[in-house]
Amino acid sequence: MPDALHRRTPQSRLERLPLLPGFDPRLAPIVDRVRDGTRLSREDGRLLFSTPDVHSVCALADIVRDRLHGDVGYYNVNRHINYSNLCALSCRFCAFHRKRGQDGAYEMTIDEIRAEALKAADAGATELHIVGGLHPWLPFQWYLDLLSTLRDAVPQVHLKAFTAVEIVHLTRIAKRGGEGYDGIRSVLSDLRDAGLGSLPGGGAEVFDDRVHDEVFKGKIRSERWLDVHRAAHEIGLRSNATMLYGHVETRDERLTHLMLLREQQDRTLRAWATGSGVPLQSHPGHDGEVRDAVILTGPGAPHPARPLPTPATSRTGYFQTIIPLPFFPDGSALQHLPGPTGLENLRTLAIARLMLDNFPHVKAFWIMQSLRMAQVMLRSGADDLDGTVVWYDITKLGGQTTHQEAGVADLRRAIREAGLQPVERDTLYRPVRREGARWHSTDHAGLAVAR
Repeated sequence: MPDALHRRTPQSRLERLPLLPGFDPRLAPIVDRVRDGTRLSREDGRLLFSTPDVHSVCALADIVRDRLHGDVGYYNVNRHINYSNLCALSCRFCAFHRKRGQDGAYEMTIDEIRAEALKAADAGATELHIVGGLHPWLPFQWYLDLLSTLRDAVPQVHLKAFTAVEIVHLTRIAKRGGEGYDGIRSVLSDLRDAGLGSLPGGGAEVFDDRVHDEVFKGKIRSERWLDVHRAAHEIGLRSNATMLYGHVETRDERLTHLMLLREQQDRTLRAWATGSGVPLQSHPGHDGEVRDAVILTGPGAPHPARPLPTPATSRTGYFQTIIPLPFFPDGSALQHLPGPTGLENLRTLAIARLMLDNFPHVKAFWIMQSLRMAQVMLRSGADDLDGTVVWYDITKLGGQTTHQEAGVADLRRAIREAGLQPVERDTLYRPVRREGARWHSTDHAGLAVAR
C-alpha cells in the first residue's frame, strides 16, 4: 500500500481509497458503510472474500485498525506452557494429541510447570499461556492445585489458561451436571478463585455442524464453546476467540463463525453500551433476526481504543481479541489438504477486522503466520503480534521444533518496520513499564495499576 495513503487520517484515507488504481467499484458501498460506522452484512463479507481487489480489502481493515489504535502495535512478554499432549479426543486436524504410551506422549507435573513459571518470571514474563489436551485421568483438583501453586509462586504473572474445550472437560470430571451451563459457570468460578485470570480462545475451530462432524467429531459444538465464554464474561473474566480456517470449511462458513462471535459480543456488551452512551444499531444476525448491535469501530472510535468496560464501569468480561489461525495439514489426518495461501491468510484476517466491529483487537499470531507475514498483517487489520512465546508444541511452522521464540528486539523491529510504534502490553492490553528486571502495568495515562 502506498506510503502516502498511510500518512492520511482514517477518514481521508477512506475518501482516497476509491480513487486508487485497481479499486473494485463494487466495494464502494462497503467503503461508505465503514466510513459511517455501519455494520457489514453477510453479503458484504461474501464480496470481501470474492473480490480480486485484495489490496482494498486490506486497506479498509487497516483504516479500521488505525481508528482504534492509531500508530500502536502491541506485543507482550509471555511464556506458553503445553502441560500435556495426552488427549481423550483424536481430531482429524490435530497433530498434537497423543495416547499414553504412544511415541512423543508427555505430561508435566505441577512441580515441573512451577519451575517453568519461575524461569518465565525471571525472564520478565507478564503472562503464562497454559493449555493442553483433554487428559483422561487427571482429577479436577489437579487443575485447581496447578493454578494456586502458580499464583503463589509467581503472583505478578497473569494466568491465561484452558480452552473452552478443556473447561467443558473439567466440568465433566468435576461432576458439575455434565456440561450444563450452571456447571460450567461453577467450574469457572472455582478456577478464577484459584488464580485463573482469563481464557485463551482455542478450540473454536469453525462454528458449523457440517465442518464439525467431518473434522472435529467428539469436540464440543459452537453453542457449548460460546456458553463457556458467556459464563466467563458473566463472572468478570475476559477472553479471546480463534478461528481455525483453511481445511474443509467454505468461506461462507467462516462468515457464519465471525457473525456468531459478533452476536455473542453484542449480548455481552449491550447493557454496558446502553449505560455508557455507545450507540446501538438494529441489524440482522446470521439467522436473519434483527438485533441491537454494538459498534466500536465507527468514525468516532478513539485511539488507543478505550470504549470498553473497565472494573470502574462494569463487572462484565468480554472478548478482547480475534485470532485467525491458518490450518497446518502436515502430520494430521488431513495432510492431503493444501492449507491456505498467504493471500488467503491476509484476506481472512482483514475480513475478521471488518466484520468484528465490536472486538477491540485482532492478533496476527506470528507462530502460525510467521513473523514476516504477521508484519504485513499489521497493515491489514491486526494490531497485535502476540509475544515471545518461547515453547510451543501445538503447531510447528516450516520444520520448527518445540522451542519457538521471538525476542523482544525482534518483535519491536517487526512492528517498527510496519510503520507502527511498538507498545508492550499485559494480558488485559494495559501498557507495561519496565525498570530493569521490574515491571508494572499502567493505565493509558501512564499511571500504575494494581495487578
